Amino acid sequence: MLDWDKMRIFHCVAKVGSFTHAAEKLGMSQSAVSRQVSALEADLKLKLFSRHARGLLLTEVGEQLYRTAHLMHWELQQVESQMSESKDVPAGPLLVTTTVGLGSTWLISRINEFITLYPTIELEIKLQDAELDLAMREADVAIRLHRPTQSDMIQRKLFTVHFHIYASKEYLKKNGSPKNASDLDNHQIITFGEPAPAFLGDINCLERLGRNDNSARPVTLKVNSIYGMMQAARSNIGVAMLPDYAAREAPELERVLDQVSLPEFETYFVYPPTLKNTKRVNVFRDFLIQKARQWEY
Repeated sequence: MLDWDKMRIFHCVAKVGSFTHAAEKLGMSQSAVSRQVSALEADLKLKLFSRHARGLLLTEVGEQLYRTAHLMHWELQQVESQMSESKDVPAGPLLVTTTVGLGSTWLISRINEFITLYPTIELEIKLQDAELDLAMREADVAIRLHRPTQSDMIQRKLFTVHFHIYASKEYLKKNGSPKNASDLDNHQIITFGEPAPAFLGDINCLERLGRNDNSARPVTLKVNSIYGMMQAARSNIGVAMLPDYAAREAPELERVLDQVSLPEFETYFVYPPTLKNTKRVNVFRDFLIQKARQWEY
């Protein structure tokens, strides 16, 4: 039978990729952590890590064991949190994942109120455009810019994301405002570049918008982040197509070419059925729904 204490230490080492960092998180010495991992390898008669100068890499069997250990660790966290919540107080860890653009603008600007309301919830937000797997417990809940592809996931629509064309007031004062899409030929253009995530649709449409032959106009700057595109527009670099959730956080930006039809998509709060009765998930869901309604109207 596997020793859970050794598995717990192995899980921490695998997660951070270093004996030193794992020792700091666990409050142990580096040598003690290394001994426990070596003992686990001896018990299994298998090599779990490849050790090299840049750190630790999981072997194939190490990857398999880490996935199992991660699920065990997550299940224990849920049990501990449910016990903490037995007094009707939402408590315990809550790992939220969403895109860099939505998370760094719309979500972060509102999250302090949630932290104040629920100080016993240990909130962690992971911002990345690559989606974490909720079924594999890579995160507890997600805010997704599309319907979940996994049919068993619980979903709740938050709001519709609309795109518009923006530039800074200073840039427009200096360069004039485009009157129609073909006027974009006379402006500096900011786009996302390739490859663009599928959920962002035609995020690079300014490269061809208003051109009858569909050829690409010159682009002044490509930056593979919605937040980066917004910051570039704020810095007077040029004209960008941005989601309203980002541009509303930047009062120095001005909307242009309102008559042009641009992409839009729905945003969803998503979580696995195993968390449907979890208080910390439910209060976070209700908080997001309230903020989404206030924002949209």
